[in-house]
Amino acid sequence: MASVWKRHPRYSILLVVLLLATCFVLVPSGPHEPPFKHMSFDDTTPDIKQRFALSEAFYEKALADRAALLKRFGPRPEDVETFPDHDKPYTIWNFFPAAFNCPYEVRHLGTLADGGKWVCGLSRLEQEPDCIVYSFGTICLSYVYLIARLTGTVLTGISGDSTFEAELLQNTKHCKVWGYDFSVKGFTNDIPENERWRTNFHAYGLAGKDRPATTNDPAMYSLQTLMAMNGHDHIDLLKIDIEGWEFETLEGLIEPYLLSGEPLPFAQLQLEIHVWDMPFASFLKWWEMLEAAGLRPFWTEPNLVYVDYAKATPSLTEYSFINIKGDNVVTRPARSHRLPPPPPRHPHGP
Repeated sequence: MASVWKRHPRYSILLVVLLLATCFVLVPSGPHEPPFKHMSFDDTTPDIKQRFALSEAFYEKALADRAALLKRFGPRPEDVETFPDHDKPYTIWNFFPAAFNCPYEVRHLGTLADGGKWVCGLSRLEQEPDCIVYSFGTICLSYVYLIARLTGTVLTGISGDSTFEAELLQNTKHCKVWGYDFSVKGFTNDIPENERWRTNFHAYGLAGKDRPATTNDPAMYSLQTLMAMNGHDHIDLLKIDIEGWEFETLEGLIEPYLLSGEPLPFAQLQLEIHVWDMPFASFLKWWEMLEAAGLRPFWTEPNLVYVDYAKATPSLTEYSFINIKGDNVVTRPARSHRLPPPPPRHPHGP
């Protein structure tokens, strides 16, 4: 073999050049740290606080990207169109990606059509002894209602859907569901009879402020009032689909908590947003209120059923949020349970 190199020295030179080139490509020129570490959900990242810290770093990057996109197409929020013409390659939803990572598994519950929702860490709810779920706009298929309203069609009957609630009950041991929807009389037959004892239904509406029922309008209650009526101090999962009233309702719900500094009383929020012709600046202000309260989106998908039926822009979009503030079933470490509330004070005590 050595004789080959002696007879053909150019082979030796070529080999040396190739080795040097390989080393130049593979060996870094200096210390290099990636901007973010890869998220891992196995035993190498056991600390839930570490997972949240990593996700928050990702989310900070998304906020910077939003500012850059706003500068490009604004620069003022008032200059940004919700759904611009074809000369501007964006929609409002590009400014608000679901950039936070659920620290557990993400699972879809309910029908794959309109009515299903994406949930963070259903495994955390499976054995939770005092699991509480609130579901607003529980029954009606929203796109049917919306198309009827937009076209002036008179509905003779609405096909209902309770598959989300049914699948949640079937996959948890102790969860109880409180459903509220003034447009129907109760849950559908999607929920089997042997699970009905874990459901409660009232024909109330959700609003920012309480309003008694009138001849033409149903009773409306704030979330705080309903929780007090039910004797609840927490909600593990809150689902809201109230056909455009989510802006006023969540503003009335969240503002007191922002003022007091207390965390929101729910661990995660499954929300359908009906932006329609809302100005971008107004939506941005509302969304930043959600972020200030500790809500982080981990999943989103447009309601394409509505787009198909209405032949319209994707004005309806599903978002799933987790609440990163306070002690709740998502933020506390696995295999630990909620701290019991302090005992009530005696009325004549100190």
